[in-house]
Amino acid sequence: MAAPYAGSMTSPSFGPEPADAPPLRWGILAPGGVARTFARDVPAHTQSRIVAVGSRSPERAQAFASEFDIPTAHGSYADLVADPQVEAIYIASPHSEHRDHARLALEAGKPVLVEKSITRNAAEAREIFDLARERRLFVMEAMWTRFLPHMVALREVLASGEIGDVVTLTAEHGQALDLPPEHRLKNPELAGGALLDLGVYPVSFAHDMLGVPDAITAVGTYTETGVDGNEAIVLRYGTRTLALLSSTLWSATPNGAVISGTKGRIEVAPTLYAPSSFTVRLLEGEPRTVTVEVSGGFQYEAAEVARRIHAGELESSLHTWEDTLAVMSTMDQVRAQLGVLYPGE
Repeated sequence: MAAPYAGSMTSPSFGPEPADAPPLRWGILAPGGVARTFARDVPAHTQSRIVAVGSRSPERAQAFASEFDIPTAHGSYADLVADPQVEAIYIASPHSEHRDHARLALEAGKPVLVEKSITRNAAEAREIFDLARERRLFVMEAMWTRFLPHMVALREVLASGEIGDVVTLTAEHGQALDLPPEHRLKNPELAGGALLDLGVYPVSFAHDMLGVPDAITAVGTYTETGVDGNEAIVLRYGTRTLALLSSTLWSATPNGAVISGTKGRIEVAPTLYAPSSFTVRLLEGEPRTVTVEVSGGFQYEAAEVARRIHAGELESSLHTWEDTLAVMSTMDQVRAQLGVLYPGE
């Protein structure tokens, strides 16, 4: 339930309920950690079901299927995407594999939801979208934050002009991760580093709130394997607006965000990318907080996919292909300034 919102505007909206979206039969490609969240949230909060899971390891697929009561386990990705009962594929493999796995599903005639970051770079993302357009199939990056209720309300409050013209936006995502060199997040072959896993959240948040920047500046430090471990990013918008972003593998940062304007500011409570609340603090008047209680979280993006597929659409108006390409392009420029290049790029 949303907390009362007193002030100069009416109570903001929180978007459609996931349980009201039409049903969809999902297949999960790559049963890793993030796939566990998807497998838990979607059947618990939507009309959709997980009907199959695929892994390169038959044993791993069967263990995942047993844990989440999924009726079918496939010992290959090719078998998963060919399964006639599956209506859409959720891709949860490492970034380095996203393009090929999305192509595999699309070429089998299946729409896809691809974990963020959607690919290693903008060129690979464009390749996926071009194939989806050719095959007339839906594709979306799984940037779950954009569909959460507090983000829907935050966009509405920001658009109202209540805090005036935006001057600065700050956001960060840091985790204290004690990882061995061979871990996925440190492996260049798997497109490791802080940016694509963690930094994508503040970068996407800035794009969501402010749009595409006209200048990008980045500095960073590196892990022993040569991928980015820590970066600070400044995005410029016009003559007076800056977004100050950071991400790191080495420290648990507050993981909140603040949007400051000429008439006040909006403070997004940690953790900004998960279900959260925000407080509006104007130069005059009492602060007020907008809160909505959410169980789970991945159900919101899954419900959006179901709505768009049932409507016969190829992309979501809430997170378009151009939105994804713009974020990927910004991260490409950040990596270029940092000097981080993945093998095969």
